[in-house]
Amino acid sequence: MSLSTLHQTYQNAGPAPFSPLPDALVVGGRHDSGASCIAFGRWQVERLSPGIGAVVHGVDLAGPLPASAIAGLRDLLLSHQVLFFRGQSLTSRQHRDLGAAFGSLHIHPVYPTVAGVPEAIVLDTDRTDLKDNALWHTDVTFSETPSLGAILVARHLPETGGDTLWASTTAAYDALSPVMKVHLDGLTALHDFTRSFPLSRFGRSPEERDRWMAVRNRHPPVEHPVIRIHPETGRKAIFVNEGFTSEICDLEPEEGAALLAFLFRHLAKPEFQIRWSWRDGDVAFWDNRVTQHYAVDDYRPHRRIMHRVTILGDRPVGPRGTGIS
Repeated sequence: MSLSTLHQTYQNAGPAPFSPLPDALVVGGRHDSGASCIAFGRWQVERLSPGIGAVVHGVDLAGPLPASAIAGLRDLLLSHQVLFFRGQSLTSRQHRDLGAAFGSLHIHPVYPTVAGVPEAIVLDTDRTDLKDNALWHTDVTFSETPSLGAILVARHLPETGGDTLWASTTAAYDALSPVMKVHLDGLTALHDFTRSFPLSRFGRSPEERDRWMAVRNRHPPVEHPVIRIHPETGRKAIFVNEGFTSEICDLEPEEGAALLAFLFRHLAKPEFQIRWSWRDGDVAFWDNRVTQHYAVDDYRPHRRIMHRVTILGDRPVGPRGTGIS
């Protein structure tokens, strides 16, 4: 595919079918074309690693963006799994509207939200205990329909530290042995809200306890396939995470615990990761179906404030169907 073909594809209105960006046009690392980015319509796309991550230059997310731009961003997301944008200036309503361009938005049952914009959650270390973010996790897998993706905006940053890491769960799956892949294909796992939101941290007052109990009743442990098939690309990904996955179904407890421990170690390998150092005005957009992330908690007692909107997803499907009976 030529650069002119790429230009034409993403200047046309309407969504295009998924097609990974051709490796010959992705520059940097071991590629030999001598440039650092590829042209993508009026944008420049800088690939960060072989398996995950790209910086998109030349786009103003404050919008409103035309349908062709939304389609282009969606295809970039499918290719790179997490996208980064520097130098943005989004109000909370613009942030919400950007997320809504990709689907209906989730209302988080626990975290505080922006006044007048309930779709935008506030991750503020001065207001909320955010220990649940400082481990590898995929968002909202305690739901029967975990999120499609999320858009995170930096609002207040410490002078140093506070980076976020993302890992590609498709790259992690691809690195497994053929025998292990076959073994995992037929397994399901339980995902439990209380692993990241325990009553001891989120039920410290009678009001908090009542709210926690109501959320817990709405979100009992849910079963998902251990291997998820991406609904748009068809790629397989490991779909367990330290934040919410509590056990492997149909295995003895010791067997399941050993398998989860292996998968958690495997998913955390540097080969599958990128690390993002935040600047004022940064925005990150990730595909929650095939990634995990880890917010590095190395900046205390300094403050860090991030706002996130979360796009609703679908019920995970594995090689043998959904994990929910």
